[in-house]
Amino acid sequence: MKTVTRREFVRDSGIVLMTAGAFQGAWAQPSERVRHAVIGLGGQGRRHAKVFGSFPDCELVAICDVDPKRRAKALEEIPKADTVKQYEDYRKVLNDTSIDTVSIATPDHWHTPIAIAAMKAGKHVYVEKPCCHNVHEGRVLLEAAKKYGKCVQHGTQGRSGEGIQIAVDYLRAGNLGSVRMAKAINHQLRQAIGRAEESEPPEGVNYDMWLGPAPIHRFTLNRWHYNWHWFWDYGCGDLGNDGIHQVDEARWGLGVGMPKAVSASGGQLFYDDDHETPDTQVVTFEFEKCYLLYEMRLWTDYPMEGHDNGVVFYGDKGTVHLGRKGSEVELIGEERKLIGSGADIQAHIRNFLDCVKANTPEKLKAPASEAVISATLCHLGNIATRVSRKLHFDAETWTCGDDQEANALLKRAYRTGYELLEV
Repeated sequence: MKTVTRREFVRDSGIVLMTAGAFQGAWAQPSERVRHAVIGLGGQGRRHAKVFGSFPDCELVAICDVDPKRRAKALEEIPKADTVKQYEDYRKVLNDTSIDTVSIATPDHWHTPIAIAAMKAGKHVYVEKPCCHNVHEGRVLLEAAKKYGKCVQHGTQGRSGEGIQIAVDYLRAGNLGSVRMAKAINHQLRQAIGRAEESEPPEGVNYDMWLGPAPIHRFTLNRWHYNWHWFWDYGCGDLGNDGIHQVDEARWGLGVGMPKAVSASGGQLFYDDDHETPDTQVVTFEFEKCYLLYEMRLWTDYPMEGHDNGVVFYGDKGTVHLGRKGSEVELIGEERKLIGSGADIQAHIRNFLDCVKANTPEKLKAPASEAVISATLCHLGNIATRVSRKLHFDAETWTCGDDQEANALLKRAYRTGYELLEV
């Protein structure tokens, strides 16, 4: 494989991009420090704590989780832990008027409820993917972002990856000709989780708050840390967990919004355990002039199409590949060229902080307006899989026409005391 420099690529493709010096210049010395709190302290939440706290103009002042062991683990990993407050109840974080921003890395079913409450409390929000647990929540989240005028950054950090931006600009410049299809690929090995008996929650855990808006269910280890992704009450399967990165990047490169139709099939070919969500899934999103195909296999630990999880754009003149290792272009009859690096959470968080300080939500790399569309695609893919038929989506009414079974899955019932706040 031939590697070209960024300068060579920009010169040859005619794309005008911000230089590295200009990019760093946007990170001007802070005139004030942003006071930040992290809600949800799994692996990604602890990563948030470390990255937010690494910037000189951002101070990590609070962490929050219903599990005391996770709070303790987070404190072991962050500097100046003795100055960081810890909470079990996210509402106490939001009541602290000295906190400017929060990041939300809880289970999916808490993303929108906490994000809306945070905006109502005057906070800017960095919310992990998917930004909403269902289509209705996405619509409400979008209304809240518009009403309160706060920065809402989505955790699809590929949007801040310089190499991915180069690839998108390359596509938009027409260098690949007409692009009629993109394939979003999610293939990896996720081990079976077995079957877990009902038991008491771990000591000190506020399990009722962890359940929140979800129906009451006896505690099991498989409905607990990380494995909650595989239960519809809390998660969105791997399409909403990991596949959303690829769906978002594919949609970005194609330059499309809401689909007009979605068809899907999926099930469990590998698992025979407590999983509710598929281990194998194929979804086709139809747009006016192109298709977006999503393929998921959770039982493969080998690269396909030349890279791991990623996106392939198919054009008249060749292909563009986006993967975790970077972006590549392969024109017909030419060698594949590496043109840039992959996703960058540090740059994504930096973009969020800059927009917060300048009060410029319109300059976010992954704003609510984009986040909700990509999340909606994932939800529609899951709904089409569950009802086993093609959906025709009306972007004006946010419904699947007169398909009552599908429409019932566009929203959820909220447990008493944990209703979604009005905007």
